[in-house]
Amino acid sequence: MTSVEEPARPGERIRDAARTQAEILDVATQEFARAGYDGARVDEIAARTRTTKRMIYYYFGGKEQLFTTVLERAYGVIREAEQQLDVDHLDPVAAIRRLAEVTFDHHEQHPDFIRLVSIENIHGAQHIAASEKLGKIGSPALDVIRRILASGKESGLFTADVDAVDLHAMISSYCFFRVSNRHTFGALFGRDLLDRAQRTHYRTMLGDMVIAYLTAERTAD
Repeated sequence: MTSVEEPARPGERIRDAARTQAEILDVATQEFARAGYDGARVDEIAARTRTTKRMIYYYFGGKEQLFTTVLERAYGVIREAEQQLDVDHLDPVAAIRRLAEVTFDHHEQHPDFIRLVSIENIHGAQHIAASEKLGKIGSPALDVIRRILASGKESGLFTADVDAVDLHAMISSYCFFRVSNRHTFGALFGRDLLDRAQRTHYRTMLGDMVIAYLTAERTAD
């Protein structure tokens, strides 16, 4: 008896399409991070996945749209981590340290994210500016920072008059530099910023730096 393969059901086709798109985005993330936007090739991405260049264009529309989707997903990962951050039960000092540690951990664990952001800055953030999704994604961390700052000021623990965006930039700058400039910093100063033996030191130093800024004694102008 000749067996006839049962056609895929609609639900299975949807799951297969989702898996294929996720695989494409995984490989595309690696390729864009490795070669940059201009150097990355859709042919190479297709060759490393179980699909074709034509199917990639079908799913994403083209190289530019694919890169934008890669960025959207990369930013979505850190936004999800921020949304899961629970610090309301902590005092303001412990809360701001915890928030800094979340950013520290994420940037260390996602070096491709750092490279993608660097590449997008080279291109003037044109893909982010054109993305409706990224324009609306904002940063849940900013809401958390605002609440912590307000609590710290009200309790008298925080003396700095700083807004959430500035503090977010301060934390992100430290975490971003540590990953993005690892090799040049190491070549110039002979120190590996991602040395596992020094990880706790750098992680603690970030929290200490932020807290010292927020709690320093200030004289009136």
